[in-house]
Amino acid sequence: MSLAIWLTGLSSAGKTTIAELVCAGLRQRGLKVEWLDGDAVRRLLCRGLGFTKEDRDENIRRIGFVAELLTRNGIFTVVSAISPYRETREEVRRRVGAFLEVYVNAPLEVCERRDVKGIYRRVRAGEAAYVTGVDDPYEPPLKPEVECRTDLEAPDESAARVLRAVDLWLAEPAGPTA
Repeated sequence: MSLAIWLTGLSSAGKTTIAELVCAGLRQRGLKVEWLDGDAVRRLLCRGLGFTKEDRDENIRRIGFVAELLTRNGIFTVVSAISPYRETREEVRRRVGAFLEVYVNAPLEVCERRDVKGIYRRVRAGEAAYVTGVDDPYEPPLKPEVECRTDLEAPDESAARVLRAVDLWLAEPAGPTA
């Protein structure tokens, strides 16, 4: 049995950095791992989708479908995608079954300072629209299995928190059921 580890949060919150570290930690444990990065999936699998709520939901459903296939076949799947809408994340959770939600939480001001892709700068300049957390909503998880406060902790601390949750999931006495 394997697990989908779903990192959700605003752009520049730290999802990619944590995902890289978590993947490395899982591989060190001898596990088969695939990483579905939201930007790469959008470019390669979801090209043509825009940024309306319907398109964002479809993007997440497609990522969830791939995560389901991978986890069903014994591969630990790390997903790093904004995943702005709670209902769609919950839909994917039900579909995948073995699902660990990680809220990569950084205040918008911190994300704007990091702004590695220039997204916030462009929306503030009127050159972009539908930016999650600015002019499009982000619905934070209500009960994530892990919350990483990337404004308060280093990326390796956040990754260690996620890996501890995976270790606990793997060590369940009756076998993993989450």
